[in-house]
Amino acid sequence: MMREFEIERQFGIKIESIKPNRGVYFLKTNKGLKCLKKINYGTQKLLFVYGAKEHLIKNGFPRLDRYSLNINGAPYALVNEDIYTLSQWIPGRECDFKDDLDIKNAAKCLASLHKSSKGYEPPENSKLKTDLGRWHHLMEKRVRSFDKMRDMSRKKNNKGKFDMNYITKVGFYKDFGNRAIKVLQNSKYNELCASTEEEMSFCHHDFTYHNIIIDDDNNVNVIDFDYCKREIRVYDISTFMIKVLKRVNWDINYAKLIIDSYNEVSELKEEEYMVLFAFLLFPQRFWRLANRYYYNEVNWPLNTFSNKLEQLISEQEKYVEFIDKFKSTYNLKEV
Repeated sequence: MMREFEIERQFGIKIESIKPNRGVYFLKTNKGLKCLKKINYGTQKLLFVYGAKEHLIKNGFPRLDRYSLNINGAPYALVNEDIYTLSQWIPGRECDFKDDLDIKNAAKCLASLHKSSKGYEPPENSKLKTDLGRWHHLMEKRVRSFDKMRDMSRKKNNKGKFDMNYITKVGFYKDFGNRAIKVLQNSKYNELCASTEEEMSFCHHDFTYHNIIIDDDNNVNVIDFDYCKREIRVYDISTFMIKVLKRVNWDINYAKLIIDSYNEVSELKEEEYMVLFAFLLFPQRFWRLANRYYYNEVNWPLNTFSNKLEQLISEQEKYVEFIDKFKSTYNLKEV
């Protein structure tokens, strides 16, 4: 068990009550409501994240879970071998991805975040987190892994429901993966990476409903920057869009709502649409699920895996329809 008095001593606080909440601890302290979290990466990466949040606040994006500093001015406590962070607890509700106004406000908030992220120079003793320029390689590697995983399932003597579905459907997703690779190759992806590098901006990298908190005054707050890194902004936009779209039957109007709302705050450049399209084409959810299943990355019950895969497969028709509409709406040409 975590030693509470160590947390109190290092952060200079008094804990009045503590209760677990979704993988973190909700604390009432003499300095207000706090979120205590054990992190599973090192202090150098943490300093990158800490610096990123401070940079956003300085640049006019204050609605986030700011870190508390310990008595020595560092944003963490060391308890035995474990690293803990203490941040502001932001009361409010999670963003509703079926509510038009919430989606619109979240998209505008994302645009503001990206704008405020520009010019970020990470602290000297931090480790730079970046995915810039990596997507050609990542997409190719993931598409190749589809065949490896198919071979793994074929070799099994006792194939389950997941394996049978995977073997039947992997071809469809592999085709989309290859399409995404082509679109990315024919886009201005490398130039966009270079300009992102130059403007020194970053992405949240996990911009989803439970990290978007709407407070009592209807302000949008963003929490949990653990995955933030240098990355082109359409990555965040694409993952946000997919998270919304899968909940609304791949309705093109929601894609437009997100893009239009984002553009109100910060206009996307013409060449960004092609890269966004490549991300929307890439079967990231299918790859991730299969990867978790075949490489035992998470200990879900077998039927959870099967249900998730069947859910994904059931979206195919709507998804293909969406991709065609997106392509014609934004006038995108595949070579």
